[in-house]
Amino acid sequence: MSNVEFTDVATLRQRARQHVEEGAVTEGYSADREEILKLLNEALATELICVLRYKRHYFMAQGVKASVAAAEFLEHATQEATHADNLAERIVQLGGEPNFSPRGLEERSHAEYVEGRTLKEMVTEDLVAERIAIDSYREIIQYIGDKDPTTRRILEDILAQEEEHADDMADILSDL
Repeated sequence: MSNVEFTDVATLRQRARQHVEEGAVTEGYSADREEILKLLNEALATELICVLRYKRHYFMAQGVKASVAAAEFLEHATQEATHADNLAERIVQLGGEPNFSPRGLEERSHAEYVEGRTLKEMVTEDLVAERIAIDSYREIIQYIGDKDPTTRRILEDILAQEEEHADDMADILSDL
């Protein structure tokens, strides 16, 4: 049996009317919102850098085995853009502003933008970036804990897809 005490309906209704301008952020939100917004904007920058890197690799992939890698690069670029959109949407829900500014984008990002000259270098750099994202998201998820379940769930979904991306890149790398 849980030790959770439920708030009575009258109190829930009264609290919902207070600070209504804060939208989804209610009195029950227990995370450090400023820190969460900072972390989400860093994650947003990471996703944007990944979109740019994957797009470049898609267009620059050449060689006999390039078609398989290029298809993965394009698919991953599209998925990373969706991650960026989801992060930006959550930032706004929390009352923040998503930072899409190109100025300082790579410095805000956890992953680097490395072009790679050969197909093998491109795949390697994408795998490295995915591994960075995996560790980064895992740490943020642990930091959040139970304080912000919605943000945690969004990041867990992104993490699962980043792990798939890493597997894809590792498979391609082993074939090169």
